[in-house]
Amino acid sequence: MKQQRAFPKCTITAKGTRWVENGHPWIYEAEVLSVDGDPENGVLVDAVSEKGKYLGTGFLSKNSKIRIRLVSRNANDRFDEAFWRRRVQYAWDYRKTVMGDDRSACRVIFGEADAFPGLTVDRFNDILVTQTLSIGIERIKPMLFPLLVEVLNADGAGIKGVYERNDVAIRALEGMEQNKGWFPIPGLAEPESVVTTIAENGIEYLVDVENGQKTGFFLDQKYNRLAVAKIAKGRNVLDCFTHTGSFALNAAKGGAAHVTAVDISENAIDMARQNAERNGLAERMSFVTADVFDLLTELLASGKKPYDFIILDPPAFTKSRKTVSNAERGYREINSAALKLLPLGGYLATASCSHFMPTELFEKMLVRAASDAGVQLRQIEQRQQAPDHPILWNVPETDYLKFYLFQVVRN
Repeated sequence: MKQQRAFPKCTITAKGTRWVENGHPWIYEAEVLSVDGDPENGVLVDAVSEKGKYLGTGFLSKNSKIRIRLVSRNANDRFDEAFWRRRVQYAWDYRKTVMGDDRSACRVIFGEADAFPGLTVDRFNDILVTQTLSIGIERIKPMLFPLLVEVLNADGAGIKGVYERNDVAIRALEGMEQNKGWFPIPGLAEPESVVTTIAENGIEYLVDVENGQKTGFFLDQKYNRLAVAKIAKGRNVLDCFTHTGSFALNAAKGGAAHVTAVDISENAIDMARQNAERNGLAERMSFVTADVFDLLTELLASGKKPYDFIILDPPAFTKSRKTVSNAERGYREINSAALKLLPLGGYLATASCSHFMPTELFEKMLVRAASDAGVQLRQIEQRQQAPDHPILWNVPETDYLKFYLFQVVRN
């Protein structure tokens, strides 16, 4: 390289060079030929080809198979506070554009899709919830998190605190311990409560940022819930894996005759019931604590078809390529059961939130499930995650949510 660089140099294989030049921001351990000196874990390094061509600058992780996570491909970038403020502002401006006024509860930072590798930031009204999965972001968060508050509050967001949800085992892959709690922000007193209120699609929810799943609430299905609400009027709805009731509540608000919300977690069902009461929808809803697989089996054995709209929004059945075949069987089992339970002319909403279950395989599974049930599927809509979870086409890991609406018709 002709110019003097401030960062340690990592030389990358020809294969790794092609991977990076095709747009992916990850460089795997096997593609790193050499590292100058002995840089600290999590520092910025320059990635160069075997011929010395500059490929980009990123965070080094000595513990992870993803050895370098690129943050820039511009050799002139200076990674100071001003750089990161611009990045935060760019991410927030994007949300203002794609979400409009509907951004009091939204994803502010979506990891690699916003060039913040390994970082998730969700806004729940006046609280930001973060999850840090890369050692590089961990090192700069004392500078980065106050910038998040600064940029959003300059736009009138009224952020009162930043809560960390780093209680995930995957942090060990980057050599980090698990933790959760309030992150100290200069000038902000620590909020008294870990529970806040959000409004989504005209429905109010209590969100427990300390104990709720992931960061406290699943924001990615926001507009898919609206799609369900549009066809729920007058129907008897079964919402499986309801969590805190978001699909069920949207169906009830959309005019469903009755909604049964099911989840294996008693805590989730209790929160769903509270949310229904909070929104004046409890009279047309019932709540069941049960294993969905067992419940669907029992319903099939009864020979009855009490529902004409079934919603399947399970947790990820696979979190690695090794278990995809098992996951496919699980998805097929619940979708086949749901289709057998629905009358002709009934409706099915079905989803998968696993990146490792690709769209092609999920669709093949649905074809098999319909064949098992002796019906055909008439597609109404195919949807993905909300636009505050943007998909980078050169980073397939950002494309994970699959959502379909069908009408069941005669085979």
